[in-house]
Amino acid sequence: IDELAKAAGVGDQVAAITESAMRGEIDFKESLRRRLRQLKGLPAETLEAVGARIPLNDGAERLITNLKRFGYKIAIISGGFTYFTAMVRIALGFDIDHATRLEINRDKLAGTVAEPILGKEAKLQALQEIAARLGITPREVIAVGDGANDLPMLLAAGTGVALHAKPRVQAECEVRVNHGDLTALLYLQGVSREDFA
Repeated sequence: IDELAKAAGVGDQVAAITESAMRGEIDFKESLRRRLRQLKGLPAETLEAVGARIPLNDGAERLITNLKRFGYKIAIISGGFTYFTAMVRIALGFDIDHATRLEINRDKLAGTVAEPILGKEAKLQALQEIAARLGITPREVIAVGDGANDLPMLLAAGTGVALHAKPRVQAECEVRVNHGDLTALLYLQGVSREDFA
């Protein structure tokens, strides 16, 4: 959303709303709605340009390649937007993506999103629904996150990993990765570097 805001010329306004939310003055859903209102009228083609600049987390490709090799099903559950999670899903080979859907009217951002907004409750529900669809329980899931909105999902998973996470998330998760990249999740499962594809 920050990159979209810069493209719309409202980067400072959106950053101020984000900071207010991070200080706990407004909740995630309200902050998202306020930020999106600033983007109303932005040409939808801007999504493609912004998406092309989104960097992948270090180790993401190697992690996904190896998990697929071992037969894992892999999902993205994000408070971000489906446009971008779909790009990542396709690029890296994720099986599923759940995110918030931007609404577009006449090739311009409407400044709104379709419900549900993937806040903490919806992320937990997505985890539970995906697990049920795969015929497993949430206790058989490894979930990874970094923000307070991820906590219910992380705590419901059999292994909830705080990856370079905010202090509150680190305090509540037993598994924390503060150094290294996403390949740390392979080590967590007993895969040695020699076995990496």
